[in-house]
Amino acid sequence: MTPSAPKSSGKINVTADNIFPIIKKFLYSDQEIFVRELISNAVDACTKIKKLSGIGEYQGSLGELLVSVSIDKEKKQIVISDTGLGMGADEVKKYINEVAFSGAEDFLNKYEGEAKDKGIIGHFGLGFYSSFMVAEKVEIISTSYKKDAKTIRWECSGSPEYILEEAQKQRKRGTDIILHIAEDSKEFLEDHRISQLLDKYCKFMSVPVQFGEKEIEVPTKTESVETGDDADTSDKEDPKPEKKKVPNIINNPNPAWQQKPADLKEEDYQSFYRELYPMNFEQPLFQIHLNIDHPFKLTGILFFPKLNNNFQVQKDKIQLFQNQVFVTDNLEGIVPDFLMFLRGVIDSPDIPLNVSRSYLQSDKAVKQISNYISRKVSEKLNSMFKSDRENFEKKWNDIKVVIEYGVLSDEKFAEKAMHFLLMPSVKGTFFTLEEIKNKVKDTQVNKENKTVLLYASNADEQYHYIETAKNKGYEVLLLDSPVTTHLLQTLEFKNQDITFARVDSDHIDNLIKSKTASDVSKLTDEEEKKIQEILEKEIDKEKFSLQLENMETTDSPFTITIPEFMRRMNDMQRMNQGMMGQNLPENYTLIVNKNHDLIGKIIKANDENKRKEMITQAMDLALLSQNLLKGEKLTAFINRSLSKIS
Repeated sequence: MTPSAPKSSGKINVTADNIFPIIKKFLYSDQEIFVRELISNAVDACTKIKKLSGIGEYQGSLGELLVSVSIDKEKKQIVISDTGLGMGADEVKKYINEVAFSGAEDFLNKYEGEAKDKGIIGHFGLGFYSSFMVAEKVEIISTSYKKDAKTIRWECSGSPEYILEEAQKQRKRGTDIILHIAEDSKEFLEDHRISQLLDKYCKFMSVPVQFGEKEIEVPTKTESVETGDDADTSDKEDPKPEKKKVPNIINNPNPAWQQKPADLKEEDYQSFYRELYPMNFEQPLFQIHLNIDHPFKLTGILFFPKLNNNFQVQKDKIQLFQNQVFVTDNLEGIVPDFLMFLRGVIDSPDIPLNVSRSYLQSDKAVKQISNYISRKVSEKLNSMFKSDRENFEKKWNDIKVVIEYGVLSDEKFAEKAMHFLLMPSVKGTFFTLEEIKNKVKDTQVNKENKTVLLYASNADEQYHYIETAKNKGYEVLLLDSPVTTHLLQTLEFKNQDITFARVDSDHIDNLIKSKTASDVSKLTDEEEKKIQEILEKEIDKEKFSLQLENMETTDSPFTITIPEFMRRMNDMQRMNQGMMGQNLPENYTLIVNKNHDLIGKIIKANDENKRKEMITQAMDLALLSQNLLKGEKLTAFINRSLSKIS
């Protein structure tokens, strides 16, 4: 047996050499983040000097508060400058050196802890060190706002060694960050790449951000010439405007969501929508302006786009900001799932993110925010419905997917939505659930004495069945959204006194207790047995169930229906598995009208071919009414029909 080693104790030493691999692999996993972090730091510096000036701690001239970005391809440099409060040697030691070189373990423990406990993100040191994602060397040249401050220069090449000295070239108050771009990150020396990232991350930062210059036209100044009253100036051409280069400001520091709703007009919201989505040419239907200060701070604007029945519209169109700094467009957990089809902006400093702002951290505030957003949306929709129902009904087909999905997924929203959840009829009128129940409760009842709410999912394909129901005086709803089946299940569960039935799920007299339905059959018991035997030989028994009914002589001889239960199961399976999912086996009911004259002729026919022809023609007509006659059989039906009239 091998002798055991002497027992010892010690501490694993985590050195500063580990800090940069951790920044690259753990803290910042996406190179482009350096743009957001460095510019948001610069914006913070400008915001802070403005605040100090406002409380009298800075007596100097503010001048123009500005962040500028420039690229020098020859030197392989990106320079980010600001006119903020700047730093002296002491601040650099505190906010740069101590963060980087206190050791990787302390670094993570300290700042991850702060982020969790206090929601602190964007600490200067943390954001600043994202620069080493793309730079092989970084310089800081900065002058503090403090009186008689000297300009300092700091340099580091991504190792524990650094240089801190007085700069040879003095600059005014503020900071320059000079990135010497690494060979594997040369893509960031392209104007279009930086422009793309500025548009993504800095579009609404609270201080103007300049990137290069742009040309504008200005009126040409003309000298004043004294002329007499009779001077002829008709042949003189207007001077052409001069072209002038001005700073290219890429952001809007005062976006609509940061303004008071009372100060905004409808065209302001529409303009802001175009600013958010310049490639989307369809205007939103309406918007909801969010603004709350307690128990958390949140502002934002949510737009309702036209969705129609499109349940596959692209999500991730709502953008999350923290103090006007873009964070992400993946708001899962913050915005209720049913509202992810909306578009717009949410800005909150109270949403807990990890230090690098790359993912959401679990927190009770997130649930509060989600509930607040859901409540505000339901209040807005209810207000619209009450104040202008006609206009609300016009928008219904474009917003119903959101509302119906909300009823299915959010219990509190569902309670409020019952006041404005609409059900259109095939006639174009709209009902709430209570309204349609009250309208048909005395006329549309089944054998279990439940109120039957008839509906169609496609007015054209189910036209024959709709007309049959309408001729009996019944009301038929048109429910055609992607979540209809799930919605009906939910409504039936919560309202045990109703049942929904699609008009083609059975013969209308079986769906509703009809006062005019015939209980008398023209066929004898022997004839009923014979027609059953004849048809069972002709139909596909795996696909069709045979059902003989006493019906009106004017009703169709054959009617094909899809059992409600089986159809709902198929719909749910398609919804859950996607359109490529496997359906359950097709199952239809062939209802035979025992009182139709054609049935008697089929029974009495002595010519087998003639009998088959009558059955085939009647069967094809029934299939055609359900859009089930296709391909070769449809062509044969057309040719056969043409031969009868030619």
